[in-house]
Amino acid sequence: MTLPSEDASRRTLMLAAAASLVTVAAPVAAAPRELKLADLKKEADVACVYHCDYGAPARFAQTLTNISNHYSAYGADPFALQIALVAHGPSVKFFLDELAGTPWKDETIPPDIARQIDDVAKNGLKVHLCEITFSRLKLDKAKVREAEFVSFVPSGVATVAALQAKGFAYLKVG
Repeated sequence: MTLPSEDASRRTLMLAAAASLVTVAAPVAAAPRELKLADLKKEADVACVYHCDYGAPARFAQTLTNISNHYSAYGADPFALQIALVAHGPSVKFFLDELAGTPWKDETIPPDIARQIDDVAKNGLKVHLCEITFSRLKLDKAKVREAEFVSFVPSGVATVAALQAKGFAYLKVG
């Protein structure tokens, strides 16, 4: 038989353990959304950067298909292949929740594109959005869809070059 003080002690310990789990989990959920060029790392033997500076939905969808095919050649093993997609200029629109108040306000993004992005992201895709594009076009960064695999980088073209310097192969579709 346990004494009331032992039950209280156990409850206190369990609550403390649960609170520490929440504290530990919080930083993971609030992952940094802004990266410096020095933060970019090559973490697999085979790494590739897909450079996207175009706004045609069909071309962007083809890029996602190519990324999917790229992953499938490596058995969808996120440790065998590292892929980064760098988006600047009109290609950032594919990562916005809505286009109202943007230069693309009269366009419609095919809903399949968001699903395709999520599908390839399951294999480890990292998406880097250009801060200069957001600044120059006066885009609201809060309109970027919430996803752990999306981050902001100071410059899209500088990020492409930095990744190449770190050993990433360069691909551009179209």
